[in-house]
Formats: sequence, structure tokens, C-alpha cells
Amino acid sequence: MNELLQIMKRLRDPEHGCPWDVEQDFASIAPYTVEEAYEVADAIQRNDLVNLRDELGDLLLQVVFHAQMADEQGEFNFSDVVAGISDKLVRRHPGVFGDEEVRSAQQQSDTWDRIKSEERAASGESSMLDGVPRGMAELQRSVKLQKRAGEAGFEWPSAEPVLEKIDEELEELRDAMANGGQAEITDELGDLLFVMANLARQLDVDPAAALRHANHKFEKRFRAMEALAGGPDTLRDLPLDDMERLWQKVKKEHKA
Repeated sequence: MNELLQIMKRLRDPEHGCPWDVEQDFASIAPYTVEEAYEVADAIQRNDLVNLRDELGDLLLQVVFHAQMADEQGEFNFSDVVAGISDKLVRRHPGVFGDEEVRSAQQQSDTWDRIKSEERAASGESSMLDGVPRGMAELQRSVKLQKRAGEAGFEWPSAEPVLEKIDEELEELRDAMANGGQAEITDELGDLLFVMANLARQLDVDPAAALRHANHKFEKRFRAMEALAGGPDTLRDLPLDDMERLWQKVKKEHKA
């Protein structure tokens, strides 16, 4: 770990470091941080543990990079980051490090959320929605916002009324498509996606994971379509009806 910290410090040295690394700041590195987190998730989904090792290293580099820049500004360093997360883990696991009895994973999850809520209140946050990062992927941010609202009791009791709300939002989208402008269509489509995120919460499904699975399934089937057609150029020249027949053939084979 010390070697990695020293390498990062050398890369950021204004005189002897790497010009690219020296030019970076928190804002320019943030997109890489998000990208590396997604690549970790991708390696896990593919069960590629060799690649996961490498991707975790890339993600760790992002933490080290941010900590080095903060250290240069006299704000905090890597040791402070480690100390902070260590204190948080101890504080939020009273069943392990304290005298509170925690018997199940769900009870621990509830305990974590309760302590986190207490910490937010102690920090002076004025709304239960304070602290939900604006830089999150919007689908995940929808889930986070709805979860916070649910902590206040602002929540549908089951999936059934959410399904009814989806029907309502879908009808409003159809109306916007028929009679509204692009801004209204965008607004109504956003409402529909927001409610879909709520349905995922009700069903205890990670919507991002579900969408990743759908993307993977589509990609796999579309590549199979290209192969059956004799390549991308041949597929591109086929009528839509022929494409649909290939799609249904591939879909049936994959399901089998």
C-alpha cells in the first residue's frame, strides 16, 4: 500500500511526475472513478475473478488519486480516508463491536440505516433527501430518493398500486405523444421511468442489475442474429420482417 501511495505521489510531482497526472483535478478524475466502479460490477457479473482483481486495483487507484490531490491541498490524506471508513464500520455494526444484539442480515440493514439517519440529523441536514449524490447514475438515484422518502412513510404499501401507477403514467405518455411537444413527452417518460424504479424497490430487485442483464441478453441475441444472417452488412440489408424471424429463432434457441 505504501508503495502505491509513493507511486501516486511521484506521478503528481510537478517537476518529475507525469504531465497528464499533474494536470488532473477532482472533477476530471471523477468520471474515471465511476467508470472503474462499473467495470468492477461487469467483472463480477461475468464471474471473471482474474479480471476482477485487476479492476479492483484500478478502482483502488481512483481512491489513491483523489486522496493524493486532497493531501496536496492540505485537506486530508489516504490515512484519513482509511480511518474514516474504519470508524464508520465500527459505529454502524453495534452487533459486532458494541452491545446491541443483531440476529439477522435484515436487522443489520435496518440498524445501518437507522444509524446513518441519526448521523445525517446530527450533521445538520435539513431534509431527508440531503446527501443523495447528484453524480449517481439517475436510475440508482431514483431508488435512493424513494428509499429516503420511504423512511418517512411516504411509500406505497405493495407492488400492486405501483403497477396501477405505471398504467396511469403510460396513458399520460401516450397522450403526450399524441398531443404534446417534446418537452412534455420527456417529462412523462421521466415519470414512467421513476415509477418503474419504485416497482423495482417493491420487488426487491436492483434495477441497474436488471437492466445490465437485459442489455447483456439483447447483445448476445443480436450478435447471434448477425451470425445467422451472415454478418452485420447482410443483416442491415434484410427487411424488418426477416430480422424479426431471425430474432424469434435466436430467442427460442437461447431459451432452450
